[in-house]
Amino acid sequence: MANSIVLAVSSLFVLSILFSNGDAASPNDVVSTICPKTRNPSFCSNVLKSAGTSDLKGLATFTLNLAHDKVTESRALAQSLASKAADPKLKEHYDTCAGRFDDAVDDIEGAKSNLGNGDYNGVNTYASAAMTEADDCLDSLTKPPKDSSALSGDGKIVEDICSIILVVSNLLIGGA
Repeated sequence: MANSIVLAVSSLFVLSILFSNGDAASPNDVVSTICPKTRNPSFCSNVLKSAGTSDLKGLATFTLNLAHDKVTESRALAQSLASKAADPKLKEHYDTCAGRFDDAVDDIEGAKSNLGNGDYNGVNTYASAAMTEADDCLDSLTKPPKDSSALSGDGKIVEDICSIILVVSNLLIGGA
């Protein structure tokens, strides 16, 4: 009799582990919670599905690393375009973007540091600043002469990633 009770309790325990989500949300739950609040939900969905985690801190780390990579790449592109631009106005626009993306790299690094310290408000503030830097670059590229490079697309991607970071950091603030 005691053996059958132990077996039943053990079976229930194993089943509860197998079928429970615990505190972790499924990737679909995370996408449906976060992405509608971002500026580009379909982009967000693709990014979060590739993150390999549904943990908010893990998502913050993943998206901050993604933002850092894209901002660094965008800065290098802006610097390269500025060095090759024949039109002085276009060179000025690219130089502006290089400076903005340089500041955005610092902002993303600040956000990563704040995440490590559990300061989710700081993550939010720095991500917002990086998004503003990308927006300032995009604004400069709307002025003549026309820019035909990939830089404006890169700037929009940076903004989209930062938008995800803002939502994730707000959820971390609410759960802290």
